[in-house]
Amino acid sequence: MIPAAFEYYRPQDMDGVLAILGEHGDDARVMAGGHSLIPMMKLRMADVPHLIDLQDVSGMSGIDVGSDCIRIGAMVTQADIIDNETLTAAAPILREAALQIADPQVRYMGTVGGNVANGDPGNDMPGLMQCLNAVFHLIGADGERDVPAREFYEAAYMTAREDEEVLTGITMPMPSGGYAYEKQKRKIGDYATAAAAVQITKDGDTCTSVAIAMTNLSDTPVYSEAAGAALVGTSVDDAALKAAITAMLGDIDPTEDNRGPIAFKNHVAGVILRRAIERAWSRA
Repeated sequence: MIPAAFEYYRPQDMDGVLAILGEHGDDARVMAGGHSLIPMMKLRMADVPHLIDLQDVSGMSGIDVGSDCIRIGAMVTQADIIDNETLTAAAPILREAALQIADPQVRYMGTVGGNVANGDPGNDMPGLMQCLNAVFHLIGADGERDVPAREFYEAAYMTAREDEEVLTGITMPMPSGGYAYEKQKRKIGDYATAAAAVQITKDGDTCTSVAIAMTNLSDTPVYSEAAGAALVGTSVDDAALKAAITAMLGDIDPTEDNRGPIAFKNHVAGVILRRAIERAWSRA
């Protein structure tokens, strides 16, 4: 299909972006890579009379790996994540997840900011950012503010970002321990039927901390604190794994669609989480 008519803007700085947003309010939307918004416009699922392209706005395409935290600009692409050796050494789970997003053509244009900002429950980065305890940086007419990823998502396509705000970057503490991003999908390029992001640390043979987040199993990504708590203090044996899976299943709320009925999705979620925990534990 062809999208409805719209005005196209390509401002050179953030002041220009905010001025257009201030003038047109919720009739305006910003676009990063366009792989989420443009398909919705073409399918007439999104009516955007004023489209603001962020490609020429400077200062949002950097990756900064510090001593205790990582900052990723909103316009960093999935390909940038994959190709950055310093970032991979510091947080390999980011590359592992990015390699499972869509296909190379999409990854060269699709941005981290676009992936996390629009609230699509099928996107991979929102759950991953919850697992990594990331913070999203927003700017609007009233200034800048920070929102933790674990508090950002409210419902499908509904987030804490106001209509006149722009997500400019993401900061996360330096990850430690073992990691895994596991994803089951019908075919290359598809959204996940279920995906799990896990970061885990241990002392000897005892699990000391765990972060677990699930993707596309509710109308928002699910950070399952209970699943992580079921593993802490254990040797991540079979009983602990079963307890973590049971806790996770209590937190998700899948719906039936063309990826399968609810019972199937619950089953896949359990299998994927077990695989992710076992692989993260082996790397810890």
